[in-house]
Amino acid sequence: MSEQNTTALQPAAGGADAVGPSRTRPLRQVLGGSAGRSLGLVIALLALFIVGAVTSGDRFLNMDNMLTILRYASIIGVISVGVTFVITAGGIDLSVGSVMGLTSVVASLAVVQRAAADSTWLLMVAVALAVGITAGLINGVIIAYGNVAAFIATLAMLVAARGTAELISGRSTQIVTNRDFLAVLRSNVLGVPLLIWIFALVAAAGWFLLNRTTFGRRTVAIGGNIEAARLAGIKVRRHIVWLYILSGTTAAIAGIMMMGRTTAGTSTHGLLYELDAIAAVVVGGTLLVGGRGTIVGTVLGVLLFSTLTNVFTQNNLDTSVQQVAKGAIIVLAVLLQQRFAVRGDRRKGAI
Repeated sequence: MSEQNTTALQPAAGGADAVGPSRTRPLRQVLGGSAGRSLGLVIALLALFIVGAVTSGDRFLNMDNMLTILRYASIIGVISVGVTFVITAGGIDLSVGSVMGLTSVVASLAVVQRAAADSTWLLMVAVALAVGITAGLINGVIIAYGNVAAFIATLAMLVAARGTAELISGRSTQIVTNRDFLAVLRSNVLGVPLLIWIFALVAAAGWFLLNRTTFGRRTVAIGGNIEAARLAGIKVRRHIVWLYILSGTTAAIAGIMMMGRTTAGTSTHGLLYELDAIAAVVVGGTLLVGGRGTIVGTVLGVLLFSTLTNVFTQNNLDTSVQQVAKGAIIVLAVLLQQRFAVRGDRRKGAI
């Protein structure tokens, strides 16, 4: 008998006393699901805001500082959206930071900027996207068709992409001189920097893709049980390739955003960003083993770390202490994930 039917019979069998558990069970299910995890992140974020307000006062709460937090979160946030899809499918992508650096170097090459000056600044954007898509395609093919572990394949891309960027740039910083490109990327829309709008659009598109499309459902299915997904008719290999192309694309978008923010392309862009992105995704509630992903949680995770960094900066605290705090948050998030997973298994076994 299903849980719903059992609940429906409780009032008749046990009278008024049986109504309590049946009414509280939906609340427990909500709090134990994605809504509960998101609520926990919101509470943690509010707690950080209270700490920032108490310790820094108006310096923390003013609008310019709020935009600084969002601007800092935007680039990592865009990368994290792509990483969320990969991890939801049970994979990992360690190369996104290096791919981001490579895209900024290639798109800021003198020959590319001259061609963009003679045509349109969108050429720089197209070149960056082409580099990111190519890197993602290589990752996907090696993992899906070469049967190489995602950790190894993307680790190789991390090293190769960073090395290629250093060779192309001669380990020097390339200045972005295209005025049209800079004017657009450094502009404000309704008083909000364009970089923040890009993050919002990418997050909204990611949420829709993961939660409202067949692509998203297949991603979750592959992460939950890859063999069952294959038997259900999902073309797993092809889907995995598309997931890494998506991750490479978001890394390229982040590279474009970084070029606009720093007016430069360099091989050091995106250094260790892959770790920050994975941390934000895990803290947000996406399972490292796959089968569950949340874009809302990822956005909250990014904002949590961005706010934490801002609070430490405002109070002139040592960055080493900040790294310790980040590590503690990540460990706590993983422990909570394991606890939720155990509860979920028990609930399934009881039905």
